[in-house]
Amino acid sequence: MIPLLPFPTIREVICFMLVLSRVAGIFAAIPVFGGHGVSTRIKVFAVFMITLVCFPTLSVALPQVPSDAFSFALLILCEVAVGLSLGFITQILFAAVEFSGQIIGMQMGLTISSIIDPTRGIQIQIMSVVQTLFATLAFLSFNIHHLFIRAVVDSFKVIPLGGWHMSGELVNFFVTRTADIFIIGIRLAAPVMVSLLLATVALGVMARAFPQMNIFMISLPLNIGLGLLILGMTLTIFFHVLQVSFGHMSGQIDTLYRLMTKGG
Repeated sequence: MIPLLPFPTIREVICFMLVLSRVAGIFAAIPVFGGHGVSTRIKVFAVFMITLVCFPTLSVALPQVPSDAFSFALLILCEVAVGLSLGFITQILFAAVEFSGQIIGMQMGLTISSIIDPTRGIQIQIMSVVQTLFATLAFLSFNIHHLFIRAVVDSFKVIPLGGWHMSGELVNFFVTRTADIFIIGIRLAAPVMVSLLLATVALGVMARAFPQMNIFMISLPLNIGLGLLILGMTLTIFFHVLQVSFGHMSGQIDTLYRLMTKGG
């Protein structure tokens, strides 16, 4: 019989598959790697190689080996849920960035313009795509993907295989973090929103003072030009807000560790 190298026993094969499921879950949830922009072959290869490298260094204890296929599938789903829960934090931040882009596009008068988002295959406002690209560059520049690779490895020290637990506190945490979509989105869009609001008020005063002026023909290019100008001038503020939000992720991951265990 051919040995199952480098896994000499079927128990270690099952253990490897469970570790692979947790790593695959977090890679599926991270926006940069989880979208359609990255080839499926590349994602599968990256997940398998990271698991293969990390597996020998992990001190994981396999729970009782499932006696049927349904129990084994349920155990795999629990491990995928751990990865998805960790990656959910980044989904919240990128959703806030997309929301800010929609606000800016609406203020600039670009609501009728939409393009195909290659990462998800859906139509989206052009300013949301621009903001998301900026956020992706910040995500990679600040090495946040390294944080989540370390997080999924450290999770085995806190959450044993099969130890994921859904609790009311965990659901409340997800609901609370979902509210950050609107808070962070408004912060990111605030400079452009305020500038264009003041421009709209000024145009309203001009419309009252000069009724013969075609305000609509003036406001459309003015809002687009002013919006792009303010967006470029406040780009450092945009990245600062993202950097602060990325900095909070470490504490949020620690909170998730505590809430996902049965003792949380």
